[in-house]
Amino acid sequence: MNEVKVLLLRGVNVAGANRLSMPEFRQMLSEQGVLQVQTHIQSGNAVFLDPGIADLEAKISTAMKERFGFAPKLFLMPLATFEAVLAANPYKAQGTADGTKVHIFFLAAPAAAAEVAAAAALATGGEALKQTDAAIYMLAPNGIGRSVLADKLERLVKVDKTSRNHGSAMSISALARTIAV
Repeated sequence: MNEVKVLLLRGVNVAGANRLSMPEFRQMLSEQGVLQVQTHIQSGNAVFLDPGIADLEAKISTAMKERFGFAPKLFLMPLATFEAVLAANPYKAQGTADGTKVHIFFLAAPAAAAEVAAAAALATGGEALKQTDAAIYMLAPNGIGRSVLADKLERLVKVDKTSRNHGSAMSISALARTIAV
């Protein structure tokens, strides 16, 4: 059963850590049996056609460790799931106006509401958080780089997560839609 999948890696090519060449990453993914592999920017975003490989996430994780010497947290999902997360974004309008002001934190499991509330209490300058079981959406009108909320969110919300700004997420979706099933 061929299915378009989206793969997001956490913490790749950030501040010089976990350096990952995108051509080598694409090659490694192809070696796992996936087809039509494409990557978006240098932060471990990939889309591909999965012909129905059993235990694909574990295979990719093992291959990452063997080939690159590290195994980042993987967020592997069907394109339909990825696009459902994007569709649920309550800050779509702001993200469309400026894709860097809205961030989507993809969650490995639902986050504890109390942890998200504790983080949201730190919002300043028009910042806001909204939560679903699959994601936390953050509006940062003054940018994420200066945001105390963004800085503390990582520590306060304990579930594994990886974030992409709205612009990158939309580009990943568009790239995935180019793959022929």
